[in-house]
Amino acid sequence: MDTIASLFSFITTPVSWVIVQFHTMYGAIFGPDTGWAWGLSIVSLVVLIRICLIPLFVKQIKSTRNMQALQPKMKAIQERYKSDKQRQSEEMMKLYKETGTNPLSSCLPILAQSPFFFSLYHVLSAIASGKTIGVIDEPLLASARQAHIFGAPLAAKFMDSPEKVAALNASLTDVRVVTAIMIVMMSASQFFTQRQLMMKNVDLSVKTPYMQQQKMLMYIFPLIFAGMGINFPVGVLVYWLTTNVWTMGQQMYVINQNPTPGSKAQDSYLERLLKSVTQHGEVRGRRRKNIVKAIVAKGADRNDNERRFFAGLAKAGFAAQPDGTVNKSDSVSVEAEGGAAKRQQPKRQTKSQRQTAGGQQAGGQPAEKAETGEKSEKSEKSAPSLEKKPESTEKGSKAGSASSGDKPARPSRANSGGQRKGQQRPKHPSSKK
Repeated sequence: MDTIASLFSFITTPVSWVIVQFHTMYGAIFGPDTGWAWGLSIVSLVVLIRICLIPLFVKQIKSTRNMQALQPKMKAIQERYKSDKQRQSEEMMKLYKETGTNPLSSCLPILAQSPFFFSLYHVLSAIASGKTIGVIDEPLLASARQAHIFGAPLAAKFMDSPEKVAALNASLTDVRVVTAIMIVMMSASQFFTQRQLMMKNVDLSVKTPYMQQQKMLMYIFPLIFAGMGINFPVGVLVYWLTTNVWTMGQQMYVINQNPTPGSKAQDSYLERLLKSVTQHGEVRGRRRKNIVKAIVAKGADRNDNERRFFAGLAKAGFAAQPDGTVNKSDSVSVEAEGGAAKRQQPKRQTKSQRQTAGGQQAGGQPAEKAETGEKSEKSEKSAPSLEKKPESTEKGSKAGSASSGDKPARPSRANSGGQRKGQQRPKHPSSKK
């Protein structure tokens, strides 16, 4: 670690100068030799660095989302050019160029912090060794060696020997207890930050190997930092714990205010937005209007969360406009309810209900009366006449029935010679011979 830190010795002077300026301010309040003055100076250094890195953090968020959206296309390229690694790399670079995505952008904040982190480590190591560094002269060196945070010197490490800890006017037990607690807090904050990103701000509709890798890193990174933490001075642990807490809070704000489309965080955000629109009758805030405007522009490409949001607006009687505003319209809710009613499947009717409905007449007669009248007409037509009619009359009736569209009457036994053609039905035992 000392070798790596020495590579960033060129930045130790600016870092030490910033710490000294903050120490002068806090020393006037808490005393120049107290742990509060030096500890808060390190915390303020972290805050200053992270404020300067906010543009890189925003770029990291955009790059991470673009990488998540490109995972299906990247997987398709890998499958298509499985045997040609060079063509696969060319297609990947072409995809990055077309979409304006830089895979290294997700690592920019960490890479930008690294020089400050290692330079601070180099400054604290020099303080532990009793050497002046940067703008820290002899009086400031003596003041920093006397500063303790809960009994642990700023330059002490978990793995230091009892003699080295005693030279810093502290006990080994105090140093190890304080450093152990800070290492656990540092690892826990790292785990919670990564878990918050995976559980709330990831598009759950896209299942890719990238998500599995991020889930593995969620458990691996805290273990790595815990292993490295035993070799960090207390001042560096303060630095790293502060930057983890800052990252966690910054990420929480971004997730709540600008969540990833398709994630659980977006669903919660749109629910809050729908409640606000219903309560106030308008979209309040420029940022919210931009989000509604972007959702309207998607059209048919909206995800499930955005469709539910639009359905909630329609149910409340609002219509989203292309400029991100909403208009009050009573017809929207009526149309939504009517559309839902049209899509509703009709109930299955029983056989008796279908017969009753089919027997209703256009003239408005009841079903039972219409059915009774129809039966009586059929019985009159089908009942055999007891009187013997002349042939001319019978033929005329047949011609009239044929012209009226009825079925031809079945020939009588007298005309057919008293025998039925075709297969004869067996007579019922109770019928007369």
